Amino acid sequence: MDDKELILGQYQAYSAAKEKYIDRNFQTNRFYMIVTFVLLFVCYLFMSLTPAYEPILLTSAFGVVVSVLWWLNIDSYQFWIKIKYAKVLEYLETKLPERPYNKEFEEFKEAKKRKKATVFADFQKGLTVLLLLSFLLTFAYNLIQYLNQPKGL
Repeated sequence: MDDKELILGQYQAYSAAKEKYIDRNFQTNRFYMIVTFVLLFVCYLFMSLTPAYEPILLTSAFGVVVSVLWWLNIDSYQFWIKIKYAKVLEYLETKLPERPYNKEFEEFKEAKKRKKATVFADFQKGLTVLLLLSFLLTFAYNLIQYLNQPKGL
């Protein structure tokens, strides 16, 4: 087996591993999205069905934590995908006659520059911030209500 075949084999294996990593990223984001929407719905149910503030405060605080964890997860995946792409696959492509990932990335950067492409991670982060703010506002509003309620004898 010559060097080109060996590099091509490494490139194919690493490329497949990168794709699996990206798929796992989508599955993780789907999990966080479902959990945050369920928590938001539960907050709404508590606000609609019970006069107690404690369940709403607890659920919204948990929602804040989940939203922050989701944000950190998105950031972490973006960081590792950039390393896997820019550092490893790009390096391996320098050893091959063609560079498909590099070409794809260049085309995507051009489309993004011309505002013809939206980065899904940017959308995810925006949604995460929106949900975080929703949970924070719910928590703050209900905490104020809880602290201002008349005290018992």
